[in-house]
Amino acid sequence: MFSQERIKYLKLLSRQFPTMASLYTQIINLSAVSNLPKGTEHFISDLHGEFESVEQILNNCSGVIREKLRLLYGDQLTHAQRSELCTLIYYPEEKLKRIHADHTPDKEWYHSTLSRMLELARLLSSKHSRRKVRDDMPEDFAFVLDELMHAQADEDNNQHLYHERILETIIKIKSGDAFICALATLIKRLAVEWLHVVGDVYDRGPRPDSIMDLLMERSNVDIEWGNHDILWMGAASGCECCIAAVVRNSIAYRNMAVLESGYGISLRPLTVFAETCYPELDPIDAAIQAITVIMFKLEGQLIHRHPEYGMEARLTLDRINHKNHTVQIREKCYSLSGFTFPTIDPANPYSLTSGEQEVITQLAEAFRDSARLHKHIRFFYEKGAMYKCFNGNLLFHGCIPMDEDGRFHTLVLDGQAVQGRMLMNAADRIARRAYYSREPEAQDLMWYLWCGEYSPLCGRRTTTFEHIYLTDPESHKEPRNPYYRYSQNAEHCLRILREFDLPPSGHIINGHTPVKVSQGESPVKADGRLFVIDGGFCRAIQKTTGIAGYTLISNSHGLRLMQHEPFTSLERALDANSDIRSVPEVVETYVERQFVADTDEGRDLAEQIDDLRALLKAYRSGLIVPKG
Repeated sequence: MFSQERIKYLKLLSRQFPTMASLYTQIINLSAVSNLPKGTEHFISDLHGEFESVEQILNNCSGVIREKLRLLYGDQLTHAQRSELCTLIYYPEEKLKRIHADHTPDKEWYHSTLSRMLELARLLSSKHSRRKVRDDMPEDFAFVLDELMHAQADEDNNQHLYHERILETIIKIKSGDAFICALATLIKRLAVEWLHVVGDVYDRGPRPDSIMDLLMERSNVDIEWGNHDILWMGAASGCECCIAAVVRNSIAYRNMAVLESGYGISLRPLTVFAETCYPELDPIDAAIQAITVIMFKLEGQLIHRHPEYGMEARLTLDRINHKNHTVQIREKCYSLSGFTFPTIDPANPYSLTSGEQEVITQLAEAFRDSARLHKHIRFFYEKGAMYKCFNGNLLFHGCIPMDEDGRFHTLVLDGQAVQGRMLMNAADRIARRAYYSREPEAQDLMWYLWCGEYSPLCGRRTTTFEHIYLTDPESHKEPRNPYYRYSQNAEHCLRILREFDLPPSGHIINGHTPVKVSQGESPVKADGRLFVIDGGFCRAIQKTTGIAGYTLISNSHGLRLMQHEPFTSLERALDANSDIRSVPEVVETYVERQFVADTDEGRDLAEQIDDLRALLKAYRSGLIVPKG
């Protein structure tokens, strides 16, 4: 009936389900869960440190909560009343403070507010098992919330009276605020089953560390690493090239607080050194110039160590004519824009001075010793990867590197020629070794993943030196990998999906590239096979795109893109109950509603049910003896 190996497995499984009754219960439970509607997935990308905007998008679930309130109370509450209830759910503690400062809420206010929030929670819970709902309840309030959520009508109205007495007691003992906060937490957890962050939490915006704290509060979240994320991961691993680039980006974007306040990384050694080398410059400009030169020197050393990266075009310090103040780049001579290079030795341009070496050594020690940074980076490794296959969709931040003829580009990693999915898998493994094993070769690759022309996280020829020191706009152009051209075609997207063993009905979901809506560009490409959902949270990019980017919602009925307008401020949201205005666009409607059985989770549940049925058969046949 069963192989010896199968019997061995079933005996191990019987330890978890030792009785017939426990088997019946679990089979019934898993079968019931499989027939629930598919949960809502929320896709966001390119958060770039914009904490307030990201917090608002996560709180309103890209408009899902507002939509459900309109469904429930569109005829009973005005737009203003619904907006105030939304703000209370998004920011319960902050909003309650303002309400109390304005007036003292009476019993009727608490009763109606709690009742409406409970009705919203019940509506959202309809997609979940009762166990899942209980698990999402804040622990301290779970018993009472469970009673309130599942009160049922009966012949004598006893349950209704029971429900009312609980609400009355909550208000009487002045615990209404606490229960509002608990209900708000539950509602936001129930609104989204799974959160996908398609890369680039870090850089540009002021507080990526606060975003990381926000993400760490969620259990069902995955992160597809972006090039800015991998840069910080490389810095945390000890790669000095990455450290220099992280510090330079933070100062250039005037986001020093994330290093100094967020992660306790002092910039004083750099600023003191910079002031001595560049006394003619403003202190911040001096610090930028000092760390930029250090960065280019370290990059030059790394490029010389790895000719296989093909990054020789990025070597520029040895091409500077210090007398004429010019630089030779790709057979063209450019004038440098006013900067001096007192720490560069023309005879040995990539060698650090003793002062520069001391600065980078102290910065490396500070990165190594930052407990909060490593807490966040470990979360990146635990919840993140180069890509993710989820419910038939392929999620990655940048690109699958291609050659000009449309074939997958081959890189040599770990001594093996890899392309496509194998390249992504190899890069993932090496990135983990960079942090957990501190392998120097692996750490060097983290820098290449950040800015390499054929890196799947970057996918363009970067011109950092040219942007900083040259005024000719032609020199600033950064040609993109052919992937970005070929991925506009459905045939090539289907080829990529096949490479990852995904069905032709699946989609590729990217970030990385802002969608220039103001110029007529659409985030839907390749006949609906590719979605580009750069979130547009970064305020500087909003000038180019004309909007605040896109997020994607996938529920049991289909896929919707949400186009967002810029977020103003938390203060305005609290005072005026303003929200990020989001315009939905239905991009795909399923022919039949999707259930858990149709998802990856459902397939896992089906396998578990098969195993449980096999154990039940073994019990009934006497092959394995149940305990009771």
